[in-house]
Amino acid sequence: MGRAPYRPDRRSRGPLRFVGLLLLPFLIVAAVLVAGGVVAGVAIFAMLVRLAPLVLLALCVVAVAAFRRGYRAAPARSRRRAAVTPPAPKEAPTPDSDATRARFGRLQQEYARFECDPLAVLRTPALADVSVAATGRFVEAFAEAQALDSDIEPSAAHRASFAAAVDRAWRAWYAATDAAERIRLANIPPAERATVERAIKLLSVGRESSSDAERAAAYARARAELAKLERSGTLRLPHAAAAALQRASRGQLPPSG
Repeated sequence: MGRAPYRPDRRSRGPLRFVGLLLLPFLIVAAVLVAGGVVAGVAIFAMLVRLAPLVLLALCVVAVAAFRRGYRAAPARSRRRAAVTPPAPKEAPTPDSDATRARFGRLQQEYARFECDPLAVLRTPALADVSVAATGRFVEAFAEAQALDSDIEPSAAHRASFAAAVDRAWRAWYAATDAAERIRLANIPPAERATVERAIKLLSVGRESSSDAERAAAYARARAELAKLERSGTLRLPHAAAAALQRASRGQLPPSG
């Protein structure tokens, strides 16, 4: 590479200019003496003596302004030099595969708990409906993390990808649950909404009743209401929730949500 051309520092010219301005009146007097004689030179010298305070004041103002310009320019040059050699970026630590797997396991438990609870599905049916945008995004993110989960110790790149996928799945789960809580039964047509509300009430009675006969009757009626919703295409329980309801109708209580 060629050497950079020499650029003299402009700040070094300041003192030379100041000295030149101080000598300028005397140079003028000398020139007049040579050209016009002693009388004219003495007259001009007397005039310069009277104007000396103003000249000195002007020279001081010029010198102070030049010093301030050089002082302000120095930090800017330092910043430009610092920008040429930025510090090397630090490498991000590799995620711990066991910790990431544990986080994903908690998400799997939450999702399974919802899908196995018929009452939770009826209260927030949008969380079981992939046509709802937030739920569809969660299902995709969950499947991506599920595909990256492995019992074999993965490489550093795989661990980073798995950790990022689990983060996305958790964020999508929070967004989907929030959306389902806001929607509730708003996506259910009014006629079928009354059927869903009757099924919720019957499932609550069956879960809270201490009588086996009353509990069995409530679950049987709830299954009949849900069959209507399934035939109309309004709502279909996930397989896990339907299996839990079937066990409850035989006297085994479904898990509480």
